[in-house]
Amino acid sequence: MAAMADDDVALDPHRGLDVATGLDGRVSTTRVGRDVVTTAMNAVDPAAGNQITMVKNWRDDYIGPFRQLVSAGTTTSRAAYAIASAGLEELHRNAVVVRDGEQIPALTALASADSPAFRSVTVQGDVARDPGLTIPMHGARLFGPEVRRQLDTWVAGGIVERGFATALHSVLDNPDWLDLSDVTVVVLGAGAEMGPLRSLLRWGAHVIAVDLPRPDIWQRVIAVARNSSGRLSIPVPVDSTLPDTASPDHDDQLARVAGINILAQLPELYSWLSDIEGPFTLGTYTYADGATHLRLGLATDVLAATLLEHRSDIGLAFLATPTDVYAVSPTTVEESRRRWNARGLAGIAQLPLRATGQFAPNYPSTISTDRGEIGIADCLVTIQGPNYALAKRLQRWRAAVSRQNGVWASLNVAPATRTRSVVKNRALAAAYAGAHRFGVEVFDPSTSNTVMAALLVHDLRSTTSLARPDAVVKHPDEPWAIQAAHAGLWTSAYAPRSVLGIAAAMGMLVRG
Repeated sequence: MAAMADDDVALDPHRGLDVATGLDGRVSTTRVGRDVVTTAMNAVDPAAGNQITMVKNWRDDYIGPFRQLVSAGTTTSRAAYAIASAGLEELHRNAVVVRDGEQIPALTALASADSPAFRSVTVQGDVARDPGLTIPMHGARLFGPEVRRQLDTWVAGGIVERGFATALHSVLDNPDWLDLSDVTVVVLGAGAEMGPLRSLLRWGAHVIAVDLPRPDIWQRVIAVARNSSGRLSIPVPVDSTLPDTASPDHDDQLARVAGINILAQLPELYSWLSDIEGPFTLGTYTYADGATHLRLGLATDVLAATLLEHRSDIGLAFLATPTDVYAVSPTTVEESRRRWNARGLAGIAQLPLRATGQFAPNYPSTISTDRGEIGIADCLVTIQGPNYALAKRLQRWRAAVSRQNGVWASLNVAPATRTRSVVKNRALAAAYAGAHRFGVEVFDPSTSNTVMAALLVHDLRSTTSLARPDAVVKHPDEPWAIQAAHAGLWTSAYAPRSVLGIAAAMGMLVRG
C-alpha cells in the first residue's frame, strides 16, 4: 500500500479504461474523486456535500470527507445504501474506454464487445489435495489444535474480531468444506501477494486467472498450479497454437502468451468471461501504484456490474483494507477504551504530546444507533492518498448494493501485512516495524492470504455466511465489521494516525 499520486494528465488516445475528461480536456482523478464523494454525501446530507465541494487541497484533506461518509451512513441502512448507490452511479458516469482518441462510456463499450479475442488454456495440477486447514506463520506451519489456539490468541489480543475466529473454527470443524473441486473462482490479480490463488488451487478449486501479460507472473502462477490439486484456466489469444489443455512441456510457451491487461483490454476480458461456464465467484485482488489503482478499481467494478446485469450465476469477493474508516461495534469500542484507561503512568507522560495531536484516543465519541453506541474506527493513512481510498471504498459500496439486490458478495477486512507495496515505502515500512508498540500485529503475506482464503471458503460454504444475500443483518456495514481481521487497529487505545509518526520513529530504530 504505497503512496498514491494524483492523476492530472492530457488524454492518451490508447489509454483504455479511464475517467472521463473534464471541461479543460484533461483527465483528473482528483476532480472525479471529489465529485464522487460529494455526490455520495448529497444523497443523505446536501449541506455536508456542499462543504466537500469547498475542499481545495483534496490530496491532503480527503480524510475528513471519507470519514463523514461512514458517519452519515451509520445511523440507518437506508442512508448507507443511498450513499453506496449514488457513489457507484457517479463513478460509472465518469468511466470511459478510450480507444483511437474516442471516449466511449464504459458500460456501453462492454455491452457491445466484439467477437472473443481470448480463449482458455487449462493447466491441471497433479498433487493430492490438502486435507485440512493449516496456516504458515513465522517460518513454521500450524496444524489443527495449534490453529485453534492461535485464533483464540488473536481474539484475546484484540487482533481480530471474534466473528473472524468463529468462522475459521467452523472451517476446522468441517474439513470437507476445503474440497473445492466443485468451486470456480475468477481471480483478478492472479499474481497478487494478498490473493487466494495458491490456497484455492491447493484445495482443488477451478481458478480462472487474470493478470498482466508478463511472463514472470505466469511462470510463477503456472508453477503453483502444477504443484496443486486444482485446475487453472489461463487466457491466451484466440489464434494461439497451444492445445486446450497444456502439458508441462508447454509451460514456457504458455507463460509467454498468457495474460490480459484489464485496463487496455476490458471489453475483451468481459467477452471472454461472459462465456465462462458458471456459477463462479468474481474475486478482485488487483493493485497498482498511483491513480492506476483507482482506474483498476473502476475497471473491475464496471466488469462486475456488466456481468451481473447479464448473468444470475455470479457472486463477488473482495479483500478490504484495514487502513480505511469503519463503523465498529460497541464491544470493540469498549475494548479500546479499556486499554486507554489502563495506560497508567504512560498516559501521564503522553499528556504534553497530546496537545500536538499525538497519542489521541481511538474513540473520543460514539454515534447513537438502534445497535448501540457505534464507534468510527478512522484508520486512513494520509500518505496512501484519495485514489487508494476511493478504489477500496467503491468495493464496499458494490458489496453492499449487490447483497441488497440478491447477489452473494463476500468482503472481508484483511490484516495489516508486510506486502512488497508496503515495504518499498520507507515510511510505511518503518511504521509497520514499530506498530507492535501500540497493540498492532503486522502479518506476513503467507499468513494473511491463507487465513483470508479460509475465510472466503467459510463464506462460500456456511449456511450462516454473512456473504449470503438472505443473511439477517441490522446494517450493511455489519458483515465486514463482524468478521474483521484488523490487526489491532480497531482495539488500540490510540487513534492510528496519532501514533503513526511515533511508530515509524521506533520502527526506524528497529530496522537499523
